[in-house]
Amino acid sequence: MELGVTLRAWRDRLSPAAAGLPAGRARRAVGLRREELADLAGISVDYVVRLEQGRFSSPSAQVVAALARALQLSVAERDHLYRLAGLVPPAGGEISEHIPPGLRRALNRLGDAAVAVFAADWQVIWWNRGWAALLGDPSTVPVPLRNFARDTFPVGDDGPGMSQWPVVSHAHHEVEAAIVSDLRQATGRFPGNPRLTRLIRSLTDGNPRFAELWSAGAVGTHREDHKVVEHPAVGPIEVDCDVMSDADLKVVILTVVPGTEDESKFRLALVAGQPAGQPAGQPAGLSAATGASRR
Repeated sequence: MELGVTLRAWRDRLSPAAAGLPAGRARRAVGLRREELADLAGISVDYVVRLEQGRFSSPSAQVVAALARALQLSVAERDHLYRLAGLVPPAGGEISEHIPPGLRRALNRLGDAAVAVFAADWQVIWWNRGWAALLGDPSTVPVPLRNFARDTFPVGDDGPGMSQWPVVSHAHHEVEAAIVSDLRQATGRFPGNPRLTRLIRSLTDGNPRFAELWSAGAVGTHREDHKVVEHPAVGPIEVDCDVMSDADLKVVILTVVPGTEDESKFRLALVAGQPAGQPAGQPAGLSAATGASRR
């Protein structure tokens, strides 16, 4: 029962505003509703109910990680949640997908930008409504393809990736070198990590350009860029891309120049939502930036 009681307490303390959700109609409680937590974590409401009522006490590590992100837990709280679920907390050698509460609050205030957060291996772990409207909803893409590196260096018949329509980068070659450099640094920080190892093996075997840069020890930085998004509903949109990163997380922010036609088009894209044929996804995803090769 302790797992359920703890989940309920953490849900009750998190306001909709802090989670980036509209306050909506009058509420009896200040915290999140069960259906809101379920949506943020990408699980069913019934699953949340069973966890909180103690009818199920052994969620998978993937579910626990999703709940920790949705509830904006600190690292200590996240580790406690793993232990309550009978799981070993993520070790130092595992790629972190934890977004600190303060950073998440800051991200939720960037309403006039398209924003996504990536793990050290460029796997997307969070995005906002602006990102989904500008580039396509990542929740409609298979999880293995929600990766900026894979988008930049496509393998075989991967199909649409993180950017679901063309995006042209003005610094294409610099971005390629930066992605390879980022992954090389990640292998030093997370040696033997299975997900990272599989990604690099796949890219090396399946994409000659990646293999060339990897073998050459390419080094680069990805801090800023200028892109043109060929949006299918509103036409081309010019955006500035800025990247803020540390050893564990990378925040990619796409903005338009205020007062320009591009700003008008971006706002139209927000109103239009998903173009025809694109199913709607959750507004703030739990599972990467536009790919150079598709841009």
